[in-house]
Amino acid sequence: MSNTFRISLIATAVLISTSAMSALPQGYPADYQNVVDAATKEGKLVVYSTTDTKSADPLIKGFEATYPGIKVEYNDMNSTELYNRFISEQASGSSSGDVVWSSSMDTALKLAADYAQEYTSPEQSQLPKWSVWNNKAYGTTYEPVVFIYNKRLIPANEVPDSHAALAKLVASQTDKFKSKVTTYDVEKSGVGFMLSVQDSKADPNYFKTLAEVAKGGLAVQSSTGTMMERVSSGENLIGYNILGSYSEARAKTDPSLGISYPKDYTLVLSRVSFISQQAQNSNAAKLWLDYVLSEKGQSILANQADIPSIRNDIEGDNDINGMTQMLGQALKPIPVDESLLEYLQPKKRLEYIKLWREAAAK
Repeated sequence: MSNTFRISLIATAVLISTSAMSALPQGYPADYQNVVDAATKEGKLVVYSTTDTKSADPLIKGFEATYPGIKVEYNDMNSTELYNRFISEQASGSSSGDVVWSSSMDTALKLAADYAQEYTSPEQSQLPKWSVWNNKAYGTTYEPVVFIYNKRLIPANEVPDSHAALAKLVASQTDKFKSKVTTYDVEKSGVGFMLSVQDSKADPNYFKTLAEVAKGGLAVQSSTGTMMERVSSGENLIGYNILGSYSEARAKTDPSLGISYPKDYTLVLSRVSFISQQAQNSNAAKLWLDYVLSEKGQSILANQADIPSIRNDIEGDNDINGMTQMLGQALKPIPVDESLLEYLQPKKRLEYIKLWREAAAK
């Protein structure tokens, strides 16, 4: 190796180290630089996520700019695929995700219970207590669950503002809404199943309400994108249990898509993230989790990716404070705790799906 080449390599390493050093957030422990240095040596991070790549891209770019020695390999998949793939890889001992980041809170917590390493993030004090489970699983977002509707085909005076109003609207015009109401397929979508269970906990009349909403026949889907597309085109007229973050992002450029926040109760989803016990790049995984939870990362989520922040100190109104000002007591955050696991027991899950199918006439 020539002296010139050796000097060039040393200079590059110093630049990377200096850049990482300057990026060290204020208030972090003194030995955090050791994590940064070790992560830079790893040089890579593998993320398994349900957050679509387009939404995650500003966050990935921000992270790679903050830690230029680390390249993010981002794998975007639906919640059921993520769950099955991660379990299979853990069982076989093959390479897998260093970090899991999923909107299917219950299956994510199940994975965390079985496979997460314990890690106390320096950002933990900035998060709601309900969003952290055993220093292993972290809620990272604060996303109201909404109704969407076609603004060209649903008159403003008919837009439902509660679950009961949605049921009444559909039941009173079954011909108009025949196969025109869309929601998640609870058997194929992990997040859809989880939200339905949370509905049943929030509303003692849930299955009666579901039967009314389904009177015209439901068009079930496994992805938010498909539901938004169909409502926007008029193929469907209304969608419910839709992630508000994706809906708000689309509505900015889609004049046909309307959004209604139910005033009786509004479920709030928080994408759950954890670091794998078997992470090959565990230091990079710690940096990523801390970055996602940090003021900088949360600001990117809120103001560039249109995903509401779980913090209350983010510029703008797309955070807990902003959502609380808009919806107040209607907000029902889904806690990151063991209650999420109840309906993942096979017998209970099958019984629940049977009740859902009977009410939805599916």
